[in-house]
Amino acid sequence: MAASAASLKVTDTTSCCASVLAAPLDAAEAAELARGFSALADPVRLRVLSILAAAPGGEVCVCDFVSPLGKSQPTISHHLKVLGEAGLVQGDRRGKWVWYSLNRERLSQLQSTIDA
Repeated sequence: MAASAASLKVTDTTSCCASVLAAPLDAAEAAELARGFSALADPVRLRVLSILAAAPGGEVCVCDFVSPLGKSQPTISHHLKVLGEAGLVQGDRRGKWVWYSLNRERLSQLQSTIDA
């Protein structure tokens, strides 16, 4: 079964993040950026993000990832948990299932840190 949306611990990303190219990062900034980029450094998680980005309504039920990804429900839940902890997706429990959507603001923050 999918991880509860309430169990997704999303770190505060409102103050994130300085450009890695503008000035040296402090340890906290580097750790926050690494958490986000680490979550992106997996082919399954990148596919999850692309499925969410292409979703007509901007949301996908956790149950709808099984077939396109060819992964088990527990594996998908693990990947969604990692993405949620990095602040890249958010989940909304609706009865038995959790519906996920992208956190486009967090994706934009990570992108801006590597813009020259």
